[in-house]
Amino acid sequence: MLEASPATTVNVFDPGHQPALAVDPGDTVVVSSLDAAGYLEPMPSPGAGTATMFPGDFRGHCLTGPIEVRGARPGDTLAITLEALTPGAWGWTVSPAVIDSPVANRLRLGEGPPAWLLWDLDAGAGTGTATSDAAPGIPRYTRSLAPFLGVTGVAPAQAGEHSTIPPRAACGGNIDCRDLVAGTTLYLPVNVPGALLYLGDGHAAQGDGESCGTAIECPMTTRVTLALATGRPLPAIHAHGPAGRITFGFSPDLNEAMGDALDAMVTWLAAIYVVSRAEALALASVAADLRVTQVANGTWGVHAVLPEGALGHL
Repeated sequence: MLEASPATTVNVFDPGHQPALAVDPGDTVVVSSLDAAGYLEPMPSPGAGTATMFPGDFRGHCLTGPIEVRGARPGDTLAITLEALTPGAWGWTVSPAVIDSPVANRLRLGEGPPAWLLWDLDAGAGTGTATSDAAPGIPRYTRSLAPFLGVTGVAPAQAGEHSTIPPRAACGGNIDCRDLVAGTTLYLPVNVPGALLYLGDGHAAQGDGESCGTAIECPMTTRVTLALATGRPLPAIHAHGPAGRITFGFSPDLNEAMGDALDAMVTWLAAIYVVSRAEALALASVAADLRVTQVANGTWGVHAVLPEGALGHL
């Protein structure tokens, strides 16, 4: 098991990082990660804060890794199969997460204090119960859990440190897609020898969009199998899991993000059915969903989903 510790956690992506663990293709590993802020224990009260793995201002998500996959080379595709995701016993949500953001400004929330929810999480029961600023200490909301990792990414090709906040088409990262639950395989392009995979930013539950900038932020224990995939229909980031086939687009412009996600889905459908792109677009139009992944990270996301069985069994 790869535990989250000062020696195994980082808050930037960097192809120069030394691996926290090295595995062979096909290996399964259990990885523990702290919440995005790297809190070492639950907050005693809403917004009170507590000790963190990286004291000081938030620089980036607290991530565990990187994990080297032996034999992975630039141009390969890393297959990351999420076998199980178990949230910790507590979590938090803050709204808005960034005061001076397009969403906060649009909703006229640029002034005044943020609102906090503190969550007690029961992974066995699959539920979370929250207290809020409006009624401190009194459980007020209950949410069914659907855990996933906000950040699953590999090292960029470019040398130096890279922020964990924007998702990147070339290496994934802060995707914040709530459909990447247990049973999903995420495919990422490999940019550097060994791939260097980072995991973290556990979310016990989230709505499409992650509107306020945070989900139910929590520690997470992830069991993941890592392999090198061949013959994939797309060179770019994509996934296949309980939700169906998923493609992604990332851009500061949601129109561009939508176009990229749809373009990739059309390419996938054309490959599956051996048809023209025009016919593949027709199939997408009647069977695929376009969803706003997140509007929280500056580089916004859209994902296209083709549910299993929507066009017959493939």
